[in-house]
Amino acid sequence: MPDWLVSLTRIVNTVDDLIWGIPLIVAILATGILLSVLLRFRHLLHLGNAFRYVFHQDDGHHGEVSAFGALCTALSATIGTGNIVGVATAITTGGPGALFWMEVAALFGMATKYAEGLLAVKYREVAPDGRVLGGPFYYIERGLGSKWKPLAVVFAVFGMGAGLLGIGTLTQVHGIVAAAQRFFDPAFNPTDPATGITVLGTVQSPAVMIAGIVVTACVALVVIGGLQRIAKVSMVVVPFMAVSYTLVCLLVMFGNYEKIPAAVMTIVKAAFDPAAVTGGAVGTIFIAMQKGIARGIFSNEAGLGSEPIAAAAAKTNEPAKQGFVSMTGTFIDTFVVCTMTGLTIVLSGAWDPSLKLEGVNVTVEAFTRGLAFLPCAATVVPFFLMMALAFFAFTTILGWDYYSEKCLEYLVGMNRPVVIKVYRFLYVAMVAIGPYLTLSVVWGIADIFNGLMAFPNLIALMLLSPVVVRVTRDFLERR
Repeated sequence: MPDWLVSLTRIVNTVDDLIWGIPLIVAILATGILLSVLLRFRHLLHLGNAFRYVFHQDDGHHGEVSAFGALCTALSATIGTGNIVGVATAITTGGPGALFWMEVAALFGMATKYAEGLLAVKYREVAPDGRVLGGPFYYIERGLGSKWKPLAVVFAVFGMGAGLLGIGTLTQVHGIVAAAQRFFDPAFNPTDPATGITVLGTVQSPAVMIAGIVVTACVALVVIGGLQRIAKVSMVVVPFMAVSYTLVCLLVMFGNYEKIPAAVMTIVKAAFDPAAVTGGAVGTIFIAMQKGIARGIFSNEAGLGSEPIAAAAAKTNEPAKQGFVSMTGTFIDTFVVCTMTGLTIVLSGAWDPSLKLEGVNVTVEAFTRGLAFLPCAATVVPFFLMMALAFFAFTTILGWDYYSEKCLEYLVGMNRPVVIKVYRFLYVAMVAIGPYLTLSVVWGIADIFNGLMAFPNLIALMLLSPVVVRVTRDFLERR
């Protein structure tokens, strides 16, 4: 590894640990708990209605896409490498207990996501041409008053950073090319220049370079089309891949059902006594909590303030209704997809530190072991996970392009097409660079911007919680 990359890794890890310390973890959990209590957990009691609202059409209402389209756009940004690579990273660095804390954060995060969706519609702005701009920057400025605009600007700047340098580009393309290298070039040795090509001082597999070019080209073809094209692609790809991935996970569960109780016990025990399960590799509850919550937030984005940007575009005039729809995204992302991945990794033993696996390789090993009763598992599993990562991560790249563009529009104004086009080319360029950075660097940068985005958004949610409660009460009384 070149000296510049070693230095960058050290700096990123230091800043990451500083931001994702006790204050942010407490703030995220406290916001979700406060909103859950103030809502008297009514958002959870209406989860069934929430799923029905996803497919209900509100004809004639303001907005750019249907509730289902808005949800798929949001899911396209949330269901990605976080569900496959992120869960694996959380468990290998924080122990199996990290999955437990991921679920806890998601349970209260559903209230956070509900409030975000509600406020996004209530305080959004509809332009004369029908375009919609909404999200934390608008409910901060319009909900809290113009004196809070600096906080809205801070959120928009960090949101652009997250899309351009973190969760939107680097981590996603890195996950795709890593899976491609595992499948097409399993014998590649990054320490042997003869097995690859040197790029930016590091040895890269030809499979990585080819996959990076293909992904970059596909991203460029779609992002030029804006929200409508992103939503159309997401409405097809996201449901198909989410169902396919869940079915494969269920196949693993069915084939290893006798190991599930022990895996659940391991997860719960490791959540409160990590060292007893990991043999000292992870020694404190805080590390398990930190990794679980950080990876969980990376995956479902509850509290970050990104999903409200998509929710604001939904065709509805009922803020609470969109809040319920937004909430289902956290349920699908964490309680279904992440849980399936985590259980597979734990019951298979692929998380064991002695294996010295990381990233997507942990998940590949877990599925290969879990599907060992199938004669073709060793060949089919790497291919399936490569395709799942490719589709999941690709749609995440698209979704975050939309998010970061809306942040830019808030900063420079809605009628600046030249600025937006320049930004899209810059976004595509970052996708092209992503494959050549290390796993530690790309995830560290993503964590940093996620944390920086969360702070202004959580402040707004806390201060606007009375509005959330009032609008919810009014909606439920009328329904």
